[in-house]
Formats: sequence, structure tokens, C-alpha cells
Amino acid sequence: MSTEFEFTVDGETVVAKPGQTIMDACDDAGVYIPRLCDVEGLVPQGSCRVCTVKVNGRTAAACTQPAEPGVVVENDTSQVQGYRRDLVRMLFHEGNHLCPICEASGRCELQAMAYRLGISQDSLYPYLQPVRPVDASHPDIALDTNRCILCGRCIRASRDVDGKNIFEYVGRGIHKRIGVNAENLAASNASIDDYAMSLEVCPVGCIIRKREGFFAPIGQRQFDNQPIGWKIEARHKNRIAVHQIDPSEEQS
Repeated sequence: MSTEFEFTVDGETVVAKPGQTIMDACDDAGVYIPRLCDVEGLVPQGSCRVCTVKVNGRTAAACTQPAEPGVVVENDTSQVQGYRRDLVRMLFHEGNHLCPICEASGRCELQAMAYRLGISQDSLYPYLQPVRPVDASHPDIALDTNRCILCGRCIRASRDVDGKNIFEYVGRGIHKRIGVNAENLAASNASIDDYAMSLEVCPVGCIIRKREGFFAPIGQRQFDNQPIGWKIEARHKNRIAVHQIDPSEEQS
């Protein structure tokens, strides 16, 4: 019978189960690894590379890299965090992310990741400033691919959960974007009730649910009071609290 095993992350022991990825095991242990293309319930894709870690000295995507006994993982080091900052900066420069006027501001995972990584200003990368048409043909949903970060979460949600295959990648290289399986979104079988259209799937403001913009005031938005990843880190704090022995109980 398969048994649990251990590996280390930044010197801390993490227990893993057979078949888990490094990210799966770290999530269970309350060790947060930043990610944008990965979300619970969808098959990992490993495309954003924000979850890059070092495994025995070599870089790997934590969301797809299997956990193995005894490996040494570097997650929260200056070098690894530097990789992530550059990746997130490039995502900002490749799209049009005007946070102050975006209805996803405050709940946008890209924005929240930038804050977590300490990114507060632009970098030397050139802004590509794409000009792609906004598809507002559907009565309940709009699609602004100028904000898309090509995480593929909508593709996997529509394919694997909804069984509709509404979204897919179109084009290659710098021209790659998200397309729909019809002339426009209104001509597809997309529904506002699809999981792919839910707020937890698109990490930015690419998929827009009409008549629901700016629904939460500043101060009550998803990441206004807690950083991205805080729920996973809370598991680590709770685990430590459970293992701590109250002196009064020890004497009884």
C-alpha cells in the first residue's frame, strides 16, 4: 500500500501523499506557492509559471511537478521571487490592465499578486498595448481579451466542468488569444450560469458579467483586507495551533 512521504520546502518538512504535486502538498500544509493559471477543481496547466520553484536546484512549475520523497524545494527565496516578479510584470505589459477603472479591481488575482510581490510601478518592459475588439454580443456576458493573461482557466472550466468547449486558444506567439466556438459569444451556447463564467474562474477582468460591475465597495472587495493566498497560509497557522499543548492541559 502506498504511504505518505516527506520533502522540504525552504527547510520546512512537508508531508505529501502519492500522486500529489508539489503545490497540492504545500496547499495541504499551508505553505502558499503563488499561482495564476492554477485553480482548485481544474486540471493543472503550468502555463503562467508564476508557481515556479526550484527543485533540487532546477526550476519547475509546482502545479505540475510531482512531489517526490526527499526533494529540496526552494519557494520563498529572493531569486525565485525575482522570477515571479518579472513574470507578473510581463503580464501587465502584455495586456491592457488599467486597474483604477476596471470592474475587477480589488478582486483581480493579477493585481493582488503584484501587491503581494511588492510591484507598485512599471518596469523597463515595453507596453504592447493590444487593440482587440470587445465582444459584448451576449446579453449577459462580455469578453475583453485585451485583459486576458492566457491562463486557460476558462478553457478548462468550459471543457471539463461545463462540457461545452466554448473557449480555446487562437493564433500563435504574440498573436495568441482566447477565441470562442462561434462567430461571437452570442452565437455560442454560453450561459451566465456556466462555471466558466463564474467570478472564481477568470482571474482578471476578461470575462465580464453584465450588470454586476463594481458590486462591492472599496474596503469590501476580495483582496482589500487580506492578501492573495491568505486562506492557504491560515491552514499552516491552524496546524501549528492544533499541535501546541496548553500548559494547563499538560499538567492535568
